[in-house]
Amino acid sequence: MSAPAPSAALEDAIQAALATVDDPEIRRPITELGMVRGFTVTGDTVTVELLLTVSGCPLRDKLNADITAALTAIPGIASVRVDFGVMSEQQRKELQASLRGGGGEAEPVIPFAQPGSRTRVYAVASGKGGVGKSSVTVNLAAALAQRGLSVGVIDADIYGHSVPRMLGVDGRPTRVEDMIMPPQSHGVKVISIGMFTAGNAAVVWRGPMLHRALQQFLADVYWGDLDVLLLDLPPGTGDVAISLAQLLPNAEILVVTTPQAAAAEVAERAGAIAMQTHQRLVGVVENMSWLELPDGSRMEVFGAGGGETVAQSLTRTVGASVPLLGQIPLDTRVRESGDEGDPVVLADPQTPAARALDAVAERLAVRRDSLVGKPLGLTVNAGGR
Repeated sequence: MSAPAPSAALEDAIQAALATVDDPEIRRPITELGMVRGFTVTGDTVTVELLLTVSGCPLRDKLNADITAALTAIPGIASVRVDFGVMSEQQRKELQASLRGGGGEAEPVIPFAQPGSRTRVYAVASGKGGVGKSSVTVNLAAALAQRGLSVGVIDADIYGHSVPRMLGVDGRPTRVEDMIMPPQSHGVKVISIGMFTAGNAAVVWRGPMLHRALQQFLADVYWGDLDVLLLDLPPGTGDVAISLAQLLPNAEILVVTTPQAAAAEVAERAGAIAMQTHQRLVGVVENMSWLELPDGSRMEVFGAGGGETVAQSLTRTVGASVPLLGQIPLDTRVRESGDEGDPVVLADPQTPAARALDAVAERLAVRRDSLVGKPLGLTVNAGGR
């Protein structure tokens, strides 16, 4: 005798529960992504047929746990079994086209360069290495994500990639046809050339290859609807900075320097490239500003005034205000938390350095509004041209 068919109400409840489960990489419901092939109910057990994008999906255990938790919350369901399958090539192409918002082959485009993009793009630059640019980048990213913003980071420092370690990312990207799903940590999506190299291998590339890598990070990675995208640039004004200006002319430059006069001079040159690329300078961050001593006094290890000097010089150069956004004290906990993959703004938020970084993030936590469909407040002069 065959088991009775489940009631329509139970089927609707199962469908609704499955719709609450997001794919861990794409962060959209598995039902919306076409991953649920179907389900059957036998007594108090539900069997779900789930299609993975790739056979070796590293997050299948999380999917299994999330589906089980969602379905066993339904009255009358005691156990859940998930049978994993793999999408066909055609299904992956349909998913890719759906994620890119088009049909057919859906040629990759850089979403952040489109006129209607609402993503603020901050390129974190420095004149020289060793000023803590990557530490500033990852802490700003974590602080922005903690505010509920959708945040992505591109580790564009091709030769000195360190962002994945500092954010605690140890997974590798998953591919869906020609689309790359970035790993996430602390609510931040991350992509880095270090994810595509063996071990700690050096990257020995020249201009055209660097340009293509940056282009792929921007166009072939599925970022979703980001509020903020941060790019950790290599020091100086080389190929990557030039490529960024071509690929993302709307990116805003954030200059990181130390108080030292020599560092400030080269930081000015890094910021002044915005004049040639016609990009906006959003401001200056002075890192390692001072060391707070146990008695409450400050030791200015690297001198003083470099950040303010850079801000004033760039203001004169570009003819618009370039503010000093913040001064970050020297603190060993910034380094320690970075080594552990847990940014200091999350690991030890009450430290002076964490508070200063969080204050800078607060000034940057503004989503760009699209002008599409909005009145511009212009009036027509009927009497002349």
